[in-house]
Formats: sequence, structure tokens, C-alpha cells
Amino acid sequence: MMAAANPADAAPAPDGGKMTDLLDKIEKSQCYARNENSQFPMTNLFIGDSRLGCKSDADEQLILHIAFNEFVKVHSIKLTEFNQGSDPECQPTRVLLFVNRNNLGFEDVEDIDPTTELELTAEDLRESSDPIQLKFVHYQRVKSITLFIEDNNGGDVSALGGLKFFGKPVATTNMKDFKKQG
Repeated sequence: MMAAANPADAAPAPDGGKMTDLLDKIEKSQCYARNENSQFPMTNLFIGDSRLGCKSDADEQLILHIAFNEFVKVHSIKLTEFNQGSDPECQPTRVLLFVNRNNLGFEDVEDIDPTTELELTAEDLRESSDPIQLKFVHYQRVKSITLFIEDNNGGDVSALGGLKFFGKPVATTNMKDFKKQG
């Protein structure tokens, strides 16, 4: 799997812009998770401490819906392993990404083609590994991304320690900047 440049290096995008962590563009009030363990909610993924993390509740499948407060271009994604004595069997191995799909449930993800399918290894999930580059052309005007953790290494539940998106805002015209003529 191709990995992106270290986010600290602010890898340039194919169109020349700089890629940054999109954490401040996430609209947390519009985010949700399905089948999350209430003791390990999705909001823990954005704290930056992989010991807190997010876990599924009833089985290995987990849906995470991340909404952005403006349209963004997403270059890469970083999924981090859960670091609280979690078994390696709980690490996600197959994750499907859906762009701009709202209110997806478990019955929906089987009927809709994903934007991207990720097959993850233990190395991909290490904090020290590089983010996973996405096919940039599919992520040019993103208002939300839904992650469906479909499978793991054989554990009863899935666990994730962190989640980051790297990209940049879509340049838009602010109509307030125009002055009235006349």
C-alpha cells in the first residue's frame, strides 16, 4: 500500500497546495458512529491519545461518519492502532470508505459501492507509519466520509486508537467579499 509523506513535512498536493491535518475542519456535532462501545466512543479518535480510542460493541463491524464544516480535498488518511492492552486480533484489516453519503447503516453498505477499499496491515496502523494516500481524484469535494470497518484480525470487537485526515479546504468564492456596484 502506498504511504503519503510524513504529515509534518506538509506534503504538496498534486495541484501544488500544502496538505495539513483536517482536524479543525471536522464538524463534530454532525459526526456519528454505529455499533460503538459507549465506554470507547468515536470522539476519542480525535483526542490524539491512542490509549483512549474507539471500540465496536456487539461485533467486529463499526461505522464511523465524519462530517466536515466545509468542502475539503482529502489526500490521505491515518488510522492508528488502539494502545490499551488491546489484542492484535481487534485491529481493523478491511475498511471501506464512502464519500458524501449520509445516514449509512449496516444494511446500506452492502448495496453501495465504496469510494475506496483499504486492506490494512499491522504496519499500516502503527503510530510511526505514514498516512495512507487516497486516490486524490475521488476526494476533491468532500463534505463527509463514512468509514465501515468490515473486518479485523479475528477478534470479537474492532478497536481503533486514532483517525486523521490530511488535505486542504476547497477554494471557494465568498460572496461577502464582493462589493455592491452602483
